[in-house]
Amino acid sequence: MSFGTGSCVFKKYVLIMDIQNNKPDERTAAAVYINNVIVSLNETSPVSVEPEPVYLDTPEGQKIMRRTLAFTLCAAASCALRARFLVIGQPLDDCSYWTFSDGIRPTSHDLISIEAEMRLLIQKDMPVTVSYLTLKEALEIFSAREQHDLVRQISNAGNAAVKVCRCGDYIDIYRNPLLPRTGLLPKFALRSYHNGLLLIPDGTKQDMFDGPIPKLFKMHDKYKIWGRICGVDSASSLNAITCGGSHTIHEFVRMNELYAEKNFSDVARLIYGRRDEVRLVLLAGPSSSGKTTSAKRLCLHLRILGIKPIVVSLDDYYLHPDKVPRDDDGKPDFECLEALDVPYLNGQLVSLLSGKKTVIPKFDFKTGERRDGEAIQLCRRSILVLEGIHALNDKLTPEVPHEKKYKLFVSALTQIKLDEHNRVSSGDNRLLRRIVRDNQFRGMPASRTLDMWPSVQRGEVKHIFPYQNTADSIINSALEYELGVLRLYAEPLLRAVPATERKHAEAFRLLTLLDNFAPISPQHIPGISVLREFIGGSDFKY
Repeated sequence: MSFGTGSCVFKKYVLIMDIQNNKPDERTAAAVYINNVIVSLNETSPVSVEPEPVYLDTPEGQKIMRRTLAFTLCAAASCALRARFLVIGQPLDDCSYWTFSDGIRPTSHDLISIEAEMRLLIQKDMPVTVSYLTLKEALEIFSAREQHDLVRQISNAGNAAVKVCRCGDYIDIYRNPLLPRTGLLPKFALRSYHNGLLLIPDGTKQDMFDGPIPKLFKMHDKYKIWGRICGVDSASSLNAITCGGSHTIHEFVRMNELYAEKNFSDVARLIYGRRDEVRLVLLAGPSSSGKTTSAKRLCLHLRILGIKPIVVSLDDYYLHPDKVPRDDDGKPDFECLEALDVPYLNGQLVSLLSGKKTVIPKFDFKTGERRDGEAIQLCRRSILVLEGIHALNDKLTPEVPHEKKYKLFVSALTQIKLDEHNRVSSGDNRLLRRIVRDNQFRGMPASRTLDMWPSVQRGEVKHIFPYQNTADSIINSALEYELGVLRLYAEPLLRAVPATERKHAEAFRLLTLLDNFAPISPQHIPGISVLREFIGGSDFKY
C-alpha cells in the first residue's frame, strides 16, 4: 500500500507486530524473518512484506529469549541499584555470569532487590521497543552509566543516529533482536556465584552450581586477568591497538603468541612432573578449537623436556560405514562413540603401553576401510598422544589404568566482549574459524558450513562438553586479536550467502558481529600460531 503525488511514492510503514498479529497462530513468535534476516517484532516495515515467524520454542527463539532476559536484568539492576552497573562475563552452561563494574561482590540484599525488580518488569508485561537517539544523546546516557566500551564503539562508528532498545525509562544497545515484551520471558533465578551473580534462565538448575567452580570457568577468569594485563578486553580496546599502526599491532600479536607459548610450556611441565606414571595424553575439544596445532605445539615442548611424544588420531579407528550406527536421518553417525572400534583401539593401546611394536592403522575415508600404517614402539621416555572427539570419555579407554592417563581439553574460550552487556561467544569464534578453514582448504562456501554447524553443535553437546571438566589441564586456543584477522577472510564469504537462503540470517548476524572489529593483516601472525591452522601459511604439516 502506498500513496503519493506526482513522481514521489511513499510506502506505508507499520509495526511488524501488527502485521504478525493479524495472522492466527497457536505458537508464540519471538521475532520474524524478513528477506531471511531476523527482525524484531517492534521494528517497522512496509505493509507489503510477508514476515515469517521465528517461534519462541525454536533454537533461534531461545537465543532471543536469553538475550531479552539479560536486557531485563540490566534494566532491573539499573533501577534497583542506581549507582552500580553490571558487566557481562562468561557463560556457564545455559546461564550467564555477571559482575559489578566496581568489582564489589553483590550482597544478598542486592540480589533480592534486582530479582524483585525483574519480576515486576515481567509481571507488568512491559513493551521492549526500538527507537533512535542522536549520537550526542546516546553518548550522554551511556557515559552516565559508565558503559565506556559502548561509548567508544558508538563514537568510532560515527553514525548520526544510534539505534537503541527501550523498556520504560531504561535504554541499551543490543545488535540482535529482543522479544517484543517482557511478559514472554520464562521463569528465572538469580544466585550469588564466585565474585558476581548467575542469571539462570529457567530457574531449575540452581543445585548444579553448588559444587566446586568448574575448571572452564576458572580458565575464563584467568583470561579475563590476561585481558586486563594486555589492555584488551573489548572490541573497542582491540580496535584502538589495531588502529595505532603496524608496529603496535605487531607487538600485540607477538605478546599474545608468547602467552600462548607459555601456556603450552606450563602444560608440558605438568605432564613431565608425572612422567613416571603418565604414558597416554588424551586430547579433545570441540570443532575448530585448534586441536591439531595444539597437539603439535605441545609435542614440541615435551621434546624440550626430553620426552618423545607419538601422536595417534582417533580418526584412524573408525568402523566401516556399514557398521556405524545411524542418526535420525538414517545416515552414518560418525560423531558417536560406537562409530569407533573401541576394542581394537584398546588392544593396541595395551600393546603399546607394554612396550610392544604395534602397527597403527590408517583409515581411508574414501573407501571406508582401514589399512596398515606405520609400526611404532614406545621407549622409556615416550608418551602416546591420542587426539579425537571422544578422548576424554573413559569409555573410550577402559583398559588403560587411570593413573597412566593425562586428559587435556582444548577450546577457544573467547574472553573479549563487544561492550559491557554484549559478549562474543566461543561458539561464534569457532564457527568463524570453521567457515574460513572450510573455504581455504576444502573450497566449501560459507552457506554449506552454516548448514552443517547445528549438527556439529549437537554432537559437541552430546559427546564433548559433558567431559570437559574431567580434564587435568585446559588449553585456551583463543587469541585476543583473531577476530580482526578472521574478518578479512570471513566477511566476503558471508556476503556471498544468497539472501534467498535461510542461512542468510546467520550470515547477516555474523557480519554484524564482525563489523565491530577493525581488520588486522595476517602478515603479523607467526607460522606456528593456531590461527594458521584456519587461514593457511602454517609451519606445521596437517
